[in-house]
Amino acid sequence: MQRIPLYSNFISLAAAGKNINNFAKLLNEVAAIQGIKRIRFMTSHPKDFTEDIINAVRDNSNIMGHIHLPFQSGSDKILEMMNRKYTAKEYEDLFYKIKERIPDCAVTTDIIVGFPGEQEEDFNETLELVRKLRFNRAFTFLYSSRRGTKAETFDDTVPIMEKKKWFNQLLDTQNAISFAENMKMTGKVLEALVESGSTKKSNRLEGRLENNTIVNFDGPKELTGTFINLEITQAHPFYLSGKII
Repeated sequence: MQRIPLYSNFISLAAAGKNINNFAKLLNEVAAIQGIKRIRFMTSHPKDFTEDIINAVRDNSNIMGHIHLPFQSGSDKILEMMNRKYTAKEYEDLFYKIKERIPDCAVTTDIIVGFPGEQEEDFNETLELVRKLRFNRAFTFLYSSRRGTKAETFDDTVPIMEKKKWFNQLLDTQNAISFAENMKMTGKVLEALVESGSTKKSNRLEGRLENNTIVNFDGPKELTGTFINLEITQAHPFYLSGKII
């Protein structure tokens, strides 16, 4: 198994005389290279995530159906303070556009809790968006100051106990959603790339599905780096269990 960063392919394509001036075009060009079975890209900023990128994922079977699209907050007031350059409604419209064109695409996100100036009503708007959009997974963070950001000059006005209360409420909500979304895959036979073995059990392996979900299963370590079919036998909030068929 070999991981090749997209920028390496960008350099190779540029050297071959390809005129690549946007990310969607790069995705399409890389997808057309013979022998590349799985292509992934990392975090996408909603303001830069164009319809051309959605179409590139939809139209190329070797670009994996998983998009990580951080929304950070469901409150327009907080989004403006974060300098995010989009509204909650614009994010929501983009989310549904992805789901309309790529129905099985998994969407994951990042969320910050307790941003300076955040109030209960702002947090509730975030929670409402999470319940409405039903992300496959979310990476949630308690706010802390970061150098070089607009918020570095803000006073951290949210008490730590309030942050923790909101954080736990968000975590409970998202974990229930993640578990329910993972449950939809139980009983299915899906292709996984075997990535690693367990450090605790000699016969326990970890595979990654096309939608980026991790599956744990029993098998020989010699399978590492290969593609296999797994029957999904059990769902958990953060991963799946399966068996080789």
